[in-house]
Amino acid sequence: MKNIYKKILVSFSVVALVTSCEKELDLSNPTALSIEELLQTNNGFQLLSNGVLDAYQKVPANEFLLIELRSDNVRANSENGNFPAINAYNVDPNNGDVATYYSNNMATIKHANTIIDNRFLAPEDQQYTVGEAYFMRALCHFNLVRAYQNVPYIDKVLDITKDEALDYPQLPEADVYEKIINDFKTSIAYLDGGVQNRYRPSKGAAICLAAKAYLSQPNPNYGEAELLLASVIENNTSYNYDLIFTERNNAEQFEFNADPLNPTTDVLTDAEYYANLVIDYGHVLGNTISDGYTDGVLDGSWSNSSALEINDEVIFSIAYDLVSSDNYVTSDSALDDQVQTDSESHSFAMTLQGPSNGVNIATLDFLEVMNPELQPVRFYASLNALDYSATLIDNTKDTFNVKFPTNGEIGDNDWVVLRYADVLLLYAEAILGNDDSTTDSRAIDAFNKVRLRAGLEEVVNLTKADLLEERRVEFVFENQRLYDLIRFGKADEVLTNFSNQNSLFYTNEKKYLPFPQREIDNLPNFYKQNNGY
Repeated sequence: MKNIYKKILVSFSVVALVTSCEKELDLSNPTALSIEELLQTNNGFQLLSNGVLDAYQKVPANEFLLIELRSDNVRANSENGNFPAINAYNVDPNNGDVATYYSNNMATIKHANTIIDNRFLAPEDQQYTVGEAYFMRALCHFNLVRAYQNVPYIDKVLDITKDEALDYPQLPEADVYEKIINDFKTSIAYLDGGVQNRYRPSKGAAICLAAKAYLSQPNPNYGEAELLLASVIENNTSYNYDLIFTERNNAEQFEFNADPLNPTTDVLTDAEYYANLVIDYGHVLGNTISDGYTDGVLDGSWSNSSALEINDEVIFSIAYDLVSSDNYVTSDSALDDQVQTDSESHSFAMTLQGPSNGVNIATLDFLEVMNPELQPVRFYASLNALDYSATLIDNTKDTFNVKFPTNGEIGDNDWVVLRYADVLLLYAEAILGNDDSTTDSRAIDAFNKVRLRAGLEEVVNLTKADLLEERRVEFVFENQRLYDLIRFGKADEVLTNFSNQNSLFYTNEKKYLPFPQREIDNLPNFYKQNNGY
């Protein structure tokens, strides 16, 4: 059990309070506490903050279906329910995943607002929880504005008996981003000086996500983003952030390769060094590969290792544990059930069992840039090499993701929200700004660090096209590609071509999800449906 959730389980009745849709627990339970009582306990704010993180565990459950599956990276088999419709940009406003993703983010926002509304009562030693609440409120709204574009920004716990929701209309995208950035900046002040815990919001994570928001808003503020990211990158050792990377002189040798000049000397080959880097890349998401090295490549199988999940590259992640329990909820649980244990996988669709639903299949378009020749490192830690057909002619041969090698609904892969490779590439993006290319040494150095870990040659001139392509192969299956295309202003061009080639239904309005019909029905004539739906 990961440390952050220990107190949740030992104080389950309290956490059930802050992670359910009810205002209070059943008062017949003698251990139940009201919000007022909880705030007066010694660790009440800590338990409330744990409850916010616990609520967020449900958010990634269907994010892959709504984000990555609507990119040019992955596709769905044609016979699997509503997944092909999502993949084809033919999403219905009544789609259950569309509604669930919205409600799960809003539920987490509600729990965060419980802390923020009562922040002046927080004792000195629990002020960090207020920073965590601002961080999580910003993160959830960041999820929502990128997915649905025009959304309300909820900054208090709403009293549904007083129609307070009517005070929170959908806002223009730019206004939502302004509030997101302000919340991240407020969280930085509260989290300053706090202990680094990669399972909890931190100052470093808040700085980097504020920068990402600056880059994502309709009119990017490259200057502010650059300053924020530079403050982390130039002090990465103090934050304990770095890429997982093995220098060549420290690499492991898997077989004997005689030096032509001295047959008794074992020479490290490029293939062996790439194998070391494959292992490094797998470790980023907490994966380890079993023994096996044949014909110059690793041929073992990947599995999750909790001992590897807390590493220098991870800046903020959501913890999941594989535990034996007869009492857990899954990503298919009812919408009104926000209580979640560690024994739920972050997304069934992305695990080893995903192929049974046929939704995490690499597209032929993606395999043209992600193959053993072009990506000798990332290929083997991202895709199942045994599924891959080098000819790309056999369309029935599906190539699946191995970044999340756990089994089914209950799995123990953490969900990494932010990692250092993202920070380095965002920094290069901020320096590029509106230019198509740069030779700025700061951008080049940041970009090349990610390239070298992938076993690729360094560049001396960085183009925006190169950066977008690098992000595609670095973060495949991590739900970044669609948002990258939107942020770079390339979504319409790329997805229209992809759609035309695959007989899909993309239009420029389909970059965003439909606003959930359930929300529109709950407040008639208040919310507007997004264009195109």
